[in-house]
Amino acid sequence: MTDHPILRTLAHREYGLYTLGNGVSLIGMWVQRVALGWLTWELTHSATWLGAVAFADLFPSVLIGLVGGVAADRLDRTLVIFACQSLSMALAVLLGILTLSGNISVEVVVLMTFLNGMVIGFNQPSRLALVPRLVPRERITTAVAINSMVFNTARFIGPAVAGLVIVWADLGWAFIVNALSYLCLLASLVVIRTRNPSIGREGGVPRARRGLIGDIAEGMRYGASDPGLGPILLLHLVTAISVRAVTELLPGFADHVFGGGADTLAMMTSVTGVGAIIGGWMLAGRRQEGGLVPIVLVASIVVALSVLAVALSGSLWIALPALAVYGASMVAAGVGTQTIVQLAVPSDKVGRVLSLHGIIFRGGPAIGALAMGAAGDVVGLEPPVIVGCVVALAVIAVIWMRRRAISSAVDRAE
Repeated sequence: MTDHPILRTLAHREYGLYTLGNGVSLIGMWVQRVALGWLTWELTHSATWLGAVAFADLFPSVLIGLVGGVAADRLDRTLVIFACQSLSMALAVLLGILTLSGNISVEVVVLMTFLNGMVIGFNQPSRLALVPRLVPRERITTAVAINSMVFNTARFIGPAVAGLVIVWADLGWAFIVNALSYLCLLASLVVIRTRNPSIGREGGVPRARRGLIGDIAEGMRYGASDPGLGPILLLHLVTAISVRAVTELLPGFADHVFGGGADTLAMMTSVTGVGAIIGGWMLAGRRQEGGLVPIVLVASIVVALSVLAVALSGSLWIALPALAVYGASMVAAGVGTQTIVQLAVPSDKVGRVLSLHGIIFRGGPAIGALAMGAAGDVVGLEPPVIVGCVVALAVIAVIWMRRRAISSAVDRAE
């Protein structure tokens, strides 16, 4: 049992500390995300506003993510993360105070969510790029999978906590809980940096800098033109826009489609997290680094089919297991894609290419949720989700026909 890849990876002290602090912080983040969705629904009962809040949360990564990628390659990543987490904590406190005092409106929710989205978008490349500095290269796949398991364990615990807070106290306290959770990650970063002051800086050969725009352009060119990475990032983009947006629309599904309340929303979000934990565990237990392209492709197909089942079912008891499958396959595709980037991209460009991954991960569902939410207010939530799944399956079919060439290109880069 002690030989299991997960235990061997967590035995690296800096990574273990980071994982502990990150896990607590992510639980708080999911408490806030569920509370924001329900607060928006209570204020408006509009799928369009749900989509707008999701857009404000996720789309800022498109605006600031590339700059964050340059920062991840140039600056000390631990300091970037510390500063960004401190800003997010302050915003959570302010949001809690406004909600508890009754001075909240949906416009304020959108503004606060947008500001926090900008912070997260700038921060994300540094968080992703820090992982290879915390573990040896042969542990990167497991470390990325553990991060995903932690994220989705928080997806399971956070909504349950949010449901209790919403039912027994007040929505505003959910934001205060999130603010307090940041303290654990901040403390972990202080300890890690004290133990190893250089761990957040890239240790490679100094590279020529082209200025901010030049650095951004270089990273985008590398990610888009690489014969292995390019199709994988395209697949990531299509599924993010046309399928994964369903996660942001779950409050509407909980109420309008399945006739439930905050407890139904928490149940749907949590069961997605349970599936995601299982998917992460399966990826974390792999003992080899290669063979990820077929996993990403098959998982993407299952993602689209499971969301299609949710939209077509009309029954919560069919949707719940479908959401569990969705969670597992979504993690398999996401972890596989991120690991391919971590292993195949040179260290001096990894922050910028990971910023593309992060932009797609957050910006894609933002665009999809905004479009599907607006369409959902006109024709219902199910039809736009069904159309998105069909589009995703068509694109996956095209990429599937080139899977051998893509796999060969990725293997050569690694």
